[in-house]
Formats: sequence, structure tokens, C-alpha cells
Amino acid sequence: MNKKFIGREQEIKILQDITNSGRAEFVAIYGRRRVGKTYLIQQFFNNRFAFSSTGVIDGTREEELYAFTSAMIGIGYTGPQPNTWLEAFDALKTLLDKHKGKGRQVIYIDELPCFDTPKSGFIRALGHFWNTWASLRDNVILIVCGSATSWMIENIVNNHGGLHNRTTHRLYLRQFTLAETEAYLKSMKIPWPRHTIVEAYMILGGIPYYLSLLNSKESLAQNIDRIYFGKNAELGQEYRRLYASLFKSPDPYIRIVEVLGKNKQGLTRKEIAEKLKVSSSGTLSKQLENLEYCDIIRRYITKVGGKPKTNDAYYQLVDLFTLFHLTFFKKLTTGDYWEQRVNTPVVNTWLGLAFEHVCMVHINQIRHTLGLDRIAVECYSWRSNTTPKAQVDMIIDRADRLINLCEIKYTQSEYAITSSEDLKLRNRIAAFTRESKTRSGIIPTWITPYGLLRNEYSYDVQYQVCLDDLFLP
Repeated sequence: MNKKFIGREQEIKILQDITNSGRAEFVAIYGRRRVGKTYLIQQFFNNRFAFSSTGVIDGTREEELYAFTSAMIGIGYTGPQPNTWLEAFDALKTLLDKHKGKGRQVIYIDELPCFDTPKSGFIRALGHFWNTWASLRDNVILIVCGSATSWMIENIVNNHGGLHNRTTHRLYLRQFTLAETEAYLKSMKIPWPRHTIVEAYMILGGIPYYLSLLNSKESLAQNIDRIYFGKNAELGQEYRRLYASLFKSPDPYIRIVEVLGKNKQGLTRKEIAEKLKVSSSGTLSKQLENLEYCDIIRRYITKVGGKPKTNDAYYQLVDLFTLFHLTFFKKLTTGDYWEQRVNTPVVNTWLGLAFEHVCMVHINQIRHTLGLDRIAVECYSWRSNTTPKAQVDMIIDRADRLINLCEIKYTQSEYAITSSEDLKLRNRIAAFTRESKTRSGIIPTWITPYGLLRNEYSYDVQYQVCLDDLFLP
């Protein structure tokens, strides 16, 4: 490994253990587009592969076979192009046997889902390759990688055919945390304060490639205008590309996230089906499950009478880049769009919602701040079934029979609780206690960037979480 990584400590340790295991290894690596899967593998192994090939995006069967054959030619193959995937992997076996030397033979197949074109037999051939050759050689490490997370889980991790239970390790690369994002920006010599970093995170998430497009000589607003709103912007078409990389038929998934993007607290499967005018069937359930696999949405169950109701599970959009796109893309104009709209009502409303999402993906940091590392918790949003409607941004339901009922507010300074806000919170607590029938103690908890302004309404607040707490490792 020839470069210092930001984050990825756990993944690097696993890769080191794999390298030193002394046995055949079959590693599946998956995660959304641009999260750094290829970079991690290439840098860890210093691009020293016995064989490496990358699938052709939207390629035909013939194009995929050609790309695979070209990669074999690069390491000495002189035969004709195989006609089938079984022939291709047989040729690879023969080639690798000829080049067998001391040390590990690392076989790296990137964008694996691309190779699996309709009726190609690719997965069967890959299974045959592993079962009859690679698994029998204690010097082989087979690494397969793909952005189509749901495809990787269904066809590799949970395969019911020749690859059933064959992977020895499964690595799912997630986005950076705020702490990792801060470290990454510092490595790029971008010394932004934390409130600027969190606003960049609200737009780009913790996706390393998106963050790499930022320029230290520009403000955040100037950067966003250049990479997202500007002419020929690098991320101008990223929304569609993202879902096309995750799913072979992206349109149904895009329709689901667009419906969820309009509903802050999330929707049940039945509500989603009604809004989409589709059947609340197994197909929709599978699509929702696939979106969960990709960390685009999250599923949570609120407690009613102490017992979770599975059928009443809510699905909530949590992908920050998707939320940003859905909020602002259709309002696109030419010129300095983002610079001109800083501190406008639509932006401030989005900031509040996006900050709630940032908190949701940093629940471990919030738990640590509240001293809940060793206590089992369930985390969910909540909305009442009565009129007037009451909503709670975040419920942390603890095994010690206490509940942190969290109010999340995004501000540029200390947040002042007003008399009306204090009354609303009391009403929310009363509604939640009444409808949930909980016997747990309720602890009002505030999550704000700079804490609460001390006034007559802040003295009863026992727990606070601030912006710096979200930047914990």
C-alpha cells in the first residue's frame, strides 16, 4: 500500500488479514458509485494483480468478452477470443497456472455486474472457476467489485447456485463520516470551519469522489455552482448516473425516492404504493429492500404499545445528494445559482431537513455523546395518528427504559427556545406518551450546532448534542 488513506481502517485491516491468511480467499466488495471501492483495492495492492479486468458499462455480451480477453492479452494470452464465459475462465486458469510464482495471485474483477448480460452464463462460469480451480489454491485471492449493490448481494453474497456461501469476506464501503470528511478536506488543504464542512456534507454526502471536486480557492457556494449548477458541471448528470449504476432498471427506484423526497418523516409501503398508483406487492417490497441495501433509504419501525408493528414500518429518504437534487434541480437557472440563494427561505428549509438526515447517519456519535455506547437502543422518527399532527425528529428508545426525545434544529448560532416552542415540545411529549403507551421515562434532548441559548426555557434541558459531537470518530 503506497498511500495514506483517510478512514477505511477496518477495511484495510480485513484486507491485510486476507493477504496473510495463507488460504484461498473470495472477497466481494460493494458500495455505491464513487464511494472509493476501486481506489481502495488498487492502492492497497499497489495495482499488482495477477489479472485485472473491468466490465463495460451497458456493454453487450460480445463487448464484455472482448474486454475480458483484452485484459488476458495484457498478461500474455495469445489464443483466440473465447466464445463463452466457461471458455474465458478456462483460458484464464491456464494463463495463471503458467505465471504462478511466489506470493499471492490477486485476481481483481471490477464492475462485475456489467459482465452478467442476459443469458450469458457469466455467474455460472464464475462459480465453476472458483469451485474447480481458485478455491483449491491457497495462494489465490479473488476480488469481485461492483456498484450495483443489490445485484452484488443477490447474485454473489446470497447466491443460491454454484456460488452459494462461497465468499470468504464481504466488504461494504459506506460514505465518509463527518470526521473522515474533515480529515479528507484537510488532506486537500481545504481548511474550512466545521459549519461549512457540514453544509458541504448536506449537499455531497460523504462521497470521496464528490468531495475531491472541491477547490480550496473557492467558497462552498462557488464550488457548488461550478460542480453542480454550472454549464457542463461534473455532477450535473450525476443523479441519473447514480441510479443507473445501482440498478439495471433505475426508473422504478427513481420514482420511489422522488415520492419519499416529498415526505420528511417517511411513508409506509402502503402509502408509497398509493402515491405511485402501483400494487403494494412483493415487487415494491423488493425495490424498497434494494434501496435499503444501497443506503438510499432507511426502514424504521415505531413502537406502539411496546410492540413493533412490522406492517407499519416507515421508509425514509436518507441519501443527502438525492435530497439536494430533488430539492433544487428543477429550480435550476443559469448563472451563480447557489451563491444567489444562500439564506433564502427555500435553502434554510432544506438546511433544517438535511441536518436531520446528517444526524440520522451519525447516530453512533450521538449515542457516544449521550453516554449510550453500552446500552442497546432503537432509533426512529415518529408522527402521531391524531389531529393536530405531532412529529418528533428522532426517538432514541433505550433498553434502560428511558427515551431520548430529540429536537433537531439547524442554526448559525445558539438556539433560543421560545415560549411557543417550549409549549409545542410539551405537547409532542404528551402525544407521544399517550399514543405509544410507553412507560419509559422521557428525556427531552436537543441537537443543535451551537447549543442552546440560556434562558428560562433551557434550564429543564438535561441533554444537548452539538456540531462538534457529530465530528467524533
